[in-house]
Amino acid sequence: MSHRSKDFTEVLNATEKLLREEMSIPNEFDVLFLQGGATGQFSAIPLNLKGDKESADYAITGAWSSKSADEATKYINVKHVFSSQKPFTTIPDESTWKRDALAAYLYYCANETVHGVEFSSAPETFRGVPLVADISSNFLSRPFSFENHGLVFGGAQKNLGTAGLTLTIVRRDLIGKQHPLTPAVFNYAEMAKHHSVYNTPSVYGIYLTKLVLEWIRDNGGAKAGHIYEIINISKGFYYSPVDPKYRSLMNIPFRIGGAAGNEELESKFVAGALQLGMIGLKGHRSVGGIRASLYNAITMEETMKLGDYMKDFFEKNADY
Repeated sequence: MSHRSKDFTEVLNATEKLLREEMSIPNEFDVLFLQGGATGQFSAIPLNLKGDKESADYAITGAWSSKSADEATKYINVKHVFSSQKPFTTIPDESTWKRDALAAYLYYCANETVHGVEFSSAPETFRGVPLVADISSNFLSRPFSFENHGLVFGGAQKNLGTAGLTLTIVRRDLIGKQHPLTPAVFNYAEMAKHHSVYNTPSVYGIYLTKLVLEWIRDNGGAKAGHIYEIINISKGFYYSPVDPKYRSLMNIPFRIGGAAGNEELESKFVAGALQLGMIGLKGHRSVGGIRASLYNAITMEETMKLGDYMKDFFEKNADY
């Protein structure tokens, strides 16, 4: 399908319309279908939003906000609004944050996939400084308010489609402040002017996102509560290190056999799950343990299957 064809134009327009409807995107925002992954936006955001500002505020709550801040330091003075350190299991109360009224923006990662920490709501606004949110891993997992946000972005591969497509939703009044050396494919003004077709976009990635959005529109349901309930009633056999106020609905990291984890039990758990057709349960290499990712493609039935396995494994190994 040619990216200049009438057929693709219809797909692109339909996809944007669906996204606007499902996310209730205000009219003052442009929707850009980009490439380069969310990681590409780690550079694009400061390049486009810095303007005449000297610094930007960053809330570091895990691996991905940390990576973004590291990349942004190439283009803007990055200020951490609170002192952050591993193992990233909570988010400090906002009353303790040190924010700059002159910052270009406040950046936060709505859901940290590695550490399982999720903002239950967006940070409060501070003297008009726009919020920038990475929602790669919790796109359309819950209602999202664009209030006080200047930019919302994310890779499509976890909840909205396949790898190769990045969605950037940017408030129109923030477009046009880009650094002169900003590459054209990362230039929001250029991409908005050409309706995301400045160069060849991810044609089939956009088409697949259209199909996913149609599915989300017609389906939905709560899943994380089921898994957390099993963890909570296991008397410490399954241990979640994350502050309950900030537990992710998308990524649930936990240890088996207590807070420190029993690696033999965890390996046994992963092997048993594999025999039942459940893959990808091994925790991220930086934190270990187990991680259940409940992205939009995971059905309630599949979540129940994992829950049943967890109950059975607990009953058979509680005295291990």
